[in-house]
Amino acid sequence: MKIYNRKAKLEYHILETLEAGVVLSGAEVKSVRLGRVDLNDSFAKVQNGILLLKNVFIPPYQGNSSDYDPKRDRKLLVHKHQLQLLASKLAKGSMALIPLAMYITHNLIKVELALGASKRKVDKRRAIKEKDELRKIQQDLKNY
Repeated sequence: MKIYNRKAKLEYHILETLEAGVVLSGAEVKSVRLGRVDLNDSFAKVQNGILLLKNVFIPPYQGNSSDYDPKRDRKLLVHKHQLQLLASKLAKGSMALIPLAMYITHNLIKVELALGASKRKVDKRRAIKEKDELRKIQQDLKNY
């Protein structure tokens, strides 16, 4: 099962991607396995030499926990040289680390991160127009 961040490709120019592991608690893992994750408005940030996934909403698994924070910061696991490379690229310009997808591989929960530059409003409109044109062409070919 793969959970996608649908807004990411609309909002950002994707320059490069990488895969990172996520540190979760047991109840969070169960919620992720059920597909109850919201990646919209989430991002990753390097703080004090640690890569953190921020603003990801993972609701509690069955029942309510009074001390559980569904939008807490979650640690991401990457190699040290990858972290240094990301930190240097993020420091250079106006780029952001955005999670594109969250998925399970060999019983491990992974996040696909993308290094992206923000799109302007004109670029967003152009992308929507191209997508609509492709959809129309595919429908015409299907009906032909």
